[in-house]
Amino acid sequence: MMPWSEEREAQTPVPSRDRRSQPEENSLRKRLISPIRQNAQSLEPPWLELDRAAAVEVTSEDPQHPIEGALVRGDKRGWRASEAGTQTIRLIFDRPQNIERIELAFDENASARTQEFVLRWMPKMGEAREIVRQQWNFSPPATVHEAENFSVQLSGVSALELSITPNIAGGQDHASLSQLRVA
Repeated sequence: MMPWSEEREAQTPVPSRDRRSQPEENSLRKRLISPIRQNAQSLEPPWLELDRAAAVEVTSEDPQHPIEGALVRGDKRGWRASEAGTQTIRLIFDRPQNIERIELAFDENASARTQEFVLRWMPKMGEAREIVRQQWNFSPPATVHEAENFSVQLSGVSALELSITPNIAGGQDHASLSQLRVA
């Protein structure tokens, strides 16, 4: 860092924007500085390895699209229910977790429908608490993907529960989930 007196000598005068005749001594003093460099560290949170951190309960699953397909890193199959109607996925953590972020992704390429999901968390003792209830309109081929990223501050979470109603109008649609990540 330069001493103040040397910095003043290195300053470049910039003329004032005021068009009236002003002496040059009223000009703005400025100098170029180096930009602040961002840390190269990843801003990605440390995602939980759900296959190691929790047991999973699910109301049904298609053998071709088991729940691991939505929870295990690198598995791209996604989960799909084997039965129509509302389905529940429950993560029961081996030890209580502090959760700051939850990401969900859903895909529907076949039928137009309005889906609703409810995400809840449970403390070790006490009732389930709702995080979010949301509806999404799938309209293939234009609108086929829903991705949600929730910033939360949850302490002592013993379980997370996701209930999916694939079509609020009823029908024979099957719930599905492309991805669920927790940090």
